[in-house]
Amino acid sequence: MEKYNVYDCSIIELDKHHSDRKGNISVVENGITVPFDVKRVYYLYDVPGGESRGSHAHKELSQLIIAASGSFRVTLDDGNVKRSFILNRPYQGLYVKPGIWRDLDDFSSGAVCMVLASEVYKEDDYIRDYNNFLDFRNIHR
Repeated sequence: MEKYNVYDCSIIELDKHHSDRKGNISVVENGITVPFDVKRVYYLYDVPGGESRGSHAHKELSQLIIAASGSFRVTLDDGNVKRSFILNRPYQGLYVKPGIWRDLDDFSSGAVCMVLASEVYKEDDYIRDYNNFLDFRNIHR
C-alpha cells in the first residue's frame, strides 16, 4: 500500500450553481467531482461544544469531509507532520487519503459534518489507537 502524507490531502472545490432567487446547489458525482466512487455517506451533528470526533485512521478507505453547515477543524497527521484545515463552506470538501490520522474539533453551534467514503463500513479498516497507527506507518519514536 502506498504511504500518503498530509500534503497528499487537499481541499476539493465542488461545483457550485447559484440562483439569485432559489439558493445554491453543489453536485457530487462518483469519479468526476470526487476522485473515488462513493459507497457510504454519513454525517455528524449535534456535537457538544468542546467535544472532538474522529481520532482514527483508515487502512484503505478514502474520504471527502464536508462542512454541510457551520464549521469545524480537521487536523490530519501522517505520524511526522500535522496539518489543520477549517471547513466552513458546503461547496468545499477535504479529501483524506488512506493511512492518515484525523481529529475533528472546534465544532460551531449547529455544525453538520458530512462524510463521503470510498468503502462501506468495515471495522477492520479502522486504526483507533495512535500507537498502532504509528506502527502501521512504520514510524518508530
